[in-house]
Amino acid sequence: MKRLFDILMVVLTAPIWIPLLLLIGVCVRLGMGSPVFFAQERPGRNGRPFCLIKFRTMRDGQESDAERLTRVGRFLRAASLDELPELLNVLKGEMSLVGPRPLLMRYLPRYTPEQMRRHEVRPGITGWAQVNGRNAITWEQKFAYDVWYVDNRSFWLDMKILWLTAWRVITRQGINAEDSATMSEFMGYSDEEKLARR
Repeated sequence: MKRLFDILMVVLTAPIWIPLLLLIGVCVRLGMGSPVFFAQERPGRNGRPFCLIKFRTMRDGQESDAERLTRVGRFLRAASLDELPELLNVLKGEMSLVGPRPLLMRYLPRYTPEQMRRHEVRPGITGWAQVNGRNAITWEQKFAYDVWYVDNRSFWLDMKILWLTAWRVITRQGINAEDSATMSEFMGYSDEEKLARR
């Protein structure tokens, strides 16, 4: 049912998001040049890798993320419009509208066994952690929300998350961690810490 809902929602809203996709693509091309899209391998369900597609929001270079983030990119992130191309990942069955956000492949060995459970479902464009703080909460809080979603997922919870996501985007709540343009890297735990967190 969840997969059918994802497909129906993406297809039925296509008259809205396809023109928006094209418009944003032109803006990114004019503001930053090519490439328009940012593609990166991310872990999907059960940790299987897939190619996630987003709009590019940063210039190339050796500077920090905050320095490379462009004005157009900052707006796209604030409005979550950089995630729009991920609807194609949803259509392909690699992602869902709702689920834990797909992070970086290099994070996989850094999770505790409990945190690794976030990969028991398809990753999502938005999720329980995103409507409960997004980048303004700690990694531990984020993963706890993700695992809670895995254990409590339902159609009505997904509807609630989609509604709350729209509200968070409108009010621009929890976009960044304090004093940071992006979320800091998750460094994981030592073997002793992982055992203590089981």
